[in-house]
Amino acid sequence: MFDRTSFDGELSRLDPYAEKGYFAALHIRFTSPLMLFTTYSPEWTEHYTQQGYVLRDPMTAWSFASTGATRWSNPKIPDPFHVFDEARKFGLNYGVTVSAGPITSRTVISVARGDRELRDEEMIAIEEIAKNLHGMADPNIRLTRAQHEALKCVADGHRHSAAAAMLGVSESALKLRLTGVREKLMARTTAEAIQRAKDYNLI
Repeated sequence: MFDRTSFDGELSRLDPYAEKGYFAALHIRFTSPLMLFTTYSPEWTEHYTQQGYVLRDPMTAWSFASTGATRWSNPKIPDPFHVFDEARKFGLNYGVTVSAGPITSRTVISVARGDRELRDEEMIAIEEIAKNLHGMADPNIRLTRAQHEALKCVADGHRHSAAAAMLGVSESALKLRLTGVREKLMARTTAEAIQRAKDYNLI
């Protein structure tokens, strides 16, 4: 079962390396990640989004063509749209991107600093964290029959009371099943759990 406390503890290990923040997209499938975290400044995040940089970011192309870790300053990685130049305007002067997992379920983590390049041993540590997070957020989830039925009823638009009646269980039992579903799918809300279940063809 997914352990949120352990996961958050592992995620926090990125903080010492990411003086200017980090971006973590776990298990990217069909262009959408199962989990997404960022501590970059709101200003850079907004600018990046408004400019549509995700499609032109050299690290996007690199992370789906390669696994491992690389610095943003890698001279072999072209930046024709000058995304790195723009990042430096927001204080993201140095960075490292890590790519882990199969192409069908890729995890990508980028960390940024304003003061210096990240050292080799720091890159190794970040890559280890990425692999750990990738494993901890494994989306190869199976719902029990009871959980599947409960989620399907709610996904079909039935209120809790109606769904419980349809399944012949108490409303509290239904809610307990939905809690189990949210934990398995690492979702904060039932609506989010429904969307993730649909993404992974569980319902």
